[in-house]
Amino acid sequence: MIEVRKLHKTYFIGKIKVPALRGVSFSVKDGEFLAIMGPSGSGKSTLMHLMGCLDYPTEGEYWIDGKEISSISDDRLAEIRNQKIGFVFQQFNLLSRTTILQNVEIPLIYRGVSLRKRRQLAREALEKVGLGHRLTHKPNEISGGQKQRVAIARALVNNPAIILADEPTGNLDSKTGKEILEIFTDLNRQGHTIVLVTHEKEIAEYSRRVIELRDGIILKDEVIV
Repeated sequence: MIEVRKLHKTYFIGKIKVPALRGVSFSVKDGEFLAIMGPSGSGKSTLMHLMGCLDYPTEGEYWIDGKEISSISDDRLAEIRNQKIGFVFQQFNLLSRTTILQNVEIPLIYRGVSLRKRRQLAREALEKVGLGHRLTHKPNEISGGQKQRVAIARALVNNPAIILADEPTGNLDSKTGKEILEIFTDLNRQGHTIVLVTHEKEIAEYSRRVIELRDGIILKDEVIV
């Protein structure tokens, strides 16, 4: 599913080099539930951006579904991002003036899916996260936990190869956060590949495998029994 080979990412502040990733290598199999954890500044957010095709590495290779994408054009990168990857962020990133159903339809609009078909797929995705009864509500009419469920439905609607979740419970109370993590667990049981980024050990423990980053290198890569 995913192959990361000797991935480096270096930022420049003026003439000063700031290495964020230093030769990271690992693979993710189809159907895995992987957590990437580490403290602030460990490189996990940088790695998330590279895996999500939101940025290019300085060195190394990134393969997804058998395609090497670390040096392709911006247009092709955007196409792969839309087709292969579903994103769930800490900030829900919902459009406030549109309904929940319309928010979930957005990735399908970019793919040119017909109105009838995208309405059907969006409804199915919302039903999958328990919000089939809230289709016409707007984001300001639902709770934080429900907003994150909408974001998960939006990530699912294209049937992506991988779901990337960046601190998905960061803006939620502990009870609601647990409910969201249980949704990810259920989705993984259904066969979805999930990579979750967090700085909290108790959240990482919902996954089946944990990669721990520190100063841009992998300190630990272990399977949770």
